[in-house]
Amino acid sequence: MKTSEIIAMQNRINDAGYSLTADGEWGPKSKAACQRYLRSLMPAPNPWPASDEVSLSRFYGKAGDESNLVNLPVGDYIVKYDGQRVKTIRCHKLIASALGKVIEEIANGPDAGVLMHYGGCYNYRKMRGGSRMSTHAWGIAIDLAPNWNGNLTPWPKAATMPLGVCEAFARQGFLSAGPFWGRDGMHHQATR
Repeated sequence: MKTSEIIAMQNRINDAGYSLTADGEWGPKSKAACQRYLRSLMPAPNPWPASDEVSLSRFYGKAGDESNLVNLPVGDYIVKYDGQRVKTIRCHKLIASALGKVIEEIANGPDAGVLMHYGGCYNYRKMRGGSRMSTHAWGIAIDLAPNWNGNLTPWPKAATMPLGVCEAFARQGFLSAGPFWGRDGMHHQATR
């Protein structure tokens, strides 16, 4: 993001009552304030499990169990994967309603363009560079705008995932990797 965009984001967090110096620098204080702000938007109690494999399996079932998946219609919203229009998103049945609300909020807001760069949801695989199963293996994670928000791309200094998208996910209890991990800004998952 440009310095002016980071300053605007810091001001937005300040307006919500979290004291930050709006200087365009994204350090530990900005990261912590952003995380507190996004957590304040989440439902209480958060409906999703912790992100460890035992909690995920207990709540969502076995990773890769395709009987738990549904095709979430995206309606008239313009969602594209590799330039091709997407009519449904294959996701876990327990997150379908919440994910539908996120898609609707993003599609009707100023950041709708990220939906033109859908990067996938269900994908039975391990985490990149790891031995644990990816949350994609349960169909509980979605990637948006991966070309500008890659796994190792620092957020928000280089990655461009808008705070408004992260807010939409937070309102449904999802964690957005950019604000919470400082990288992988494309990734949003239904865990707490």
